[in-house]
Amino acid sequence: MSDHVEVEESGPDRRSVMKAAALVVVPVAGVGAVAACSSSSSGGASSGNGTVVVPSSSVPVGGGYIDKSNQVVVTQPQAGVFKAFTAVCTHQGCTVGGVTNNRIVCPCHGSVFSAQDGSVLNGPAASPLAAMTAKVNGANVDVTGSAN
Repeated sequence: MSDHVEVEESGPDRRSVMKAAALVVVPVAGVGAVAACSSSSSGGASSGNGTVVVPSSSVPVGGGYIDKSNQVVVTQPQAGVFKAFTAVCTHQGCTVGGVTNNRIVCPCHGSVFSAQDGSVLNGPAASPLAAMTAKVNGANVDVTGSAN
């Protein structure tokens, strides 16, 4: 009689467990990195009809508001004048990170865009941010157009 007993294990092997763990950890780490790039993430809302609604009080003169979830940046280059652009940098697709002194800045590679018209002020981006329509509607700015 042999003392050798074969045991059949059921369930995933070690390699499968490690792959599953990596799939969970990587996206969570990526979310933190993306969140750190934006100056604003709350306040703007999509109306469900393709319009993004941003409280005008969230958009300082000379500055802007970035709605990460809708990939929109709204600026106020001068009092009462609102502009809107896609928040996706034309260099490599990062979300722009802030708006100060009428300059929209991408934190990934340093591209700078005009808050007035989205034009490139400093590369490496070679193309302007795509303009969207910004219309004051009471205490809000309604943004329409494609963010792509």
